[in-house]
Amino acid sequence: MTSSDGVDDEKRATLRRFAAVGAATPLAGLSETASAETGDNDARDAITGYLSTTPGAHFSKIRDDLQLGTGETQHHLRHLTDAGTIERYRDGDYKRFVLANRFDEFEKHALGYLRRETPRGMLVELLSDPDATGGDLADALAVSAPTVSKYAGELEEAGLLSREGGYTVERPTTVLLLVVRHADSFGERAMRLARNADRHLAYDSEGDTREF
Repeated sequence: MTSSDGVDDEKRATLRRFAAVGAATPLAGLSETASAETGDNDARDAITGYLSTTPGAHFSKIRDDLQLGTGETQHHLRHLTDAGTIERYRDGDYKRFVLANRFDEFEKHALGYLRRETPRGMLVELLSDPDATGGDLADALAVSAPTVSKYAGELEEAGLLSREGGYTVERPTTVLLLVVRHADSFGERAMRLARNADRHLAYDSEGDTREF
């Protein structure tokens, strides 16, 4: 259904839902000078809110999930990037986006792979069971052993996985915390891990988390 101002009601509801999240972030308000008639304020706050819950999303996913047009998405992402609200980075063929100054380079790489179904599944399974073998991963994810091997090579090259003496997640606490904080955007497997995350965190004598 389309309202009198020509904006689809479902799109408006989606934008307002994420705009409410975006408006609550410290980076909100950069669109205050935009015209309310064009919807720039809602759209930019919606993108900010969306990226606070779905960091590492690529251009097409942002466009589709927020029900924006291609040109509209490009316009708002460019504005937010130029304003220093968000950062864009290249991940293979993808242009991914995160809120500015929130993630280091390792975390950006990790988010990129966590946004891909099979690599995400491998990382989540290995965080749940550090002793899992390639065969275990293939069975758990219902993929072939060569597929696991292929992605293991990519994850190793990206610095997220070691294949010495088996498969080991690099900086596992960092990766685990990324999964836990944004589990809703990673699917049910990640959400199950998040519900039991305390079992997989190691603590030092002062109660701070450390790599495990």
